[in-house]
Amino acid sequence: MVNEVLSDCQSRMDAAVTHTRGELMKIRTGRANPELVESVQVDYYGAKMPLNQVATITIPDARLISIQPFEKNMIPVIEKAIMESNLGLTPNNNGTSILLPIPQLSEERRKDLIKIVHSLVEDGRVAIRNVRRDAIHHLKSGMKEEHISEDEIKRAETEVQDYTDKHITQLNEVQSAKEKEIMEF
Repeated sequence: MVNEVLSDCQSRMDAAVTHTRGELMKIRTGRANPELVESVQVDYYGAKMPLNQVATITIPDARLISIQPFEKNMIPVIEKAIMESNLGLTPNNNGTSILLPIPQLSEERRKDLIKIVHSLVEDGRVAIRNVRRDAIHHLKSGMKEEHISEDEIKRAETEVQDYTDKHITQLNEVQSAKEKEIMEF
């Protein structure tokens, strides 16, 4: 029972860190990143599809995203979807593909993005703390139901705290790296 709780705790904390990293990848840093547009929803013959399922997304340059649709007639539909997605990017059509130039970020915009990063990382920390709280709750309820010794519960709680500290440190490192990436010119 204790091992199951610890295993579940670690996997849920890993998932929280992975989710936070994924959310941070969507933040535009002035550098081209395919994850900026991969999840844009495109109307594909009446069904909404993510852009990465109807086109190939490449990065030919540090400040340019190239989108090559699988079908040429999708170019105007993809352009419209990008404009409606409020990414702040203007698509350029060269007849066979769509080019998205990534503009430089202003100092004010960089500071706003750092606030968003702080908020997303704090959400990740809260998720990790919630997992810790659930794990400790399960351990204590298991002590009553399954007659597990207090020493074993204390050892498991210490291990849960170690997982928590490790994962929060990972989030802090991710936050620092993202801030540095945003502030680069």
